[in-house]
Amino acid sequence: MEIKNKKAYFDYTILSQVESGIALVGTEVKSARKGAIDIKDCYVVFKDNEAYLINMYIAKYEQADCFNHDEHRTRKLLLHKKEIRKLKEAKEKDGISIVPLKAYFKNDYLKILLGVAKGKKLYDKRESIKKRDLERENKKWY
Repeated sequence: MEIKNKKAYFDYTILSQVESGIALVGTEVKSARKGAIDIKDCYVVFKDNEAYLINMYIAKYEQADCFNHDEHRTRKLLLHKKEIRKLKEAKEKDGISIVPLKAYFKNDYLKILLGVAKGKKLYDKRESIKKRDLERENKKWY
């Protein structure tokens, strides 16, 4: 199971990538295993030298009645202090954002691939569309 954030690759230029763990409760893990995750509109914030993922959607687990979780709650990212410091310094630069690129399971743990990204301008997005269309056209069978 692998959830990709295709919108991030279109809206941002990815400068570097960091793999991170994420703190979840039991029902979130069960929903994540079913693939009921959306990382399209979420981002990373820093508070008290810790990193948090805001607005990540994990659907409620149907079999859990009163023990279910909040679908859009703030989740803590599990990173080393050096990694947090590097990401925090990168985010303080002008126009740099930390966005999740991929969510996947690795050795029974949910991992989030974070990207240090710089926002694209409109003309950069048009250029990306042109490249994608040319590649698609070259792959066609005639």
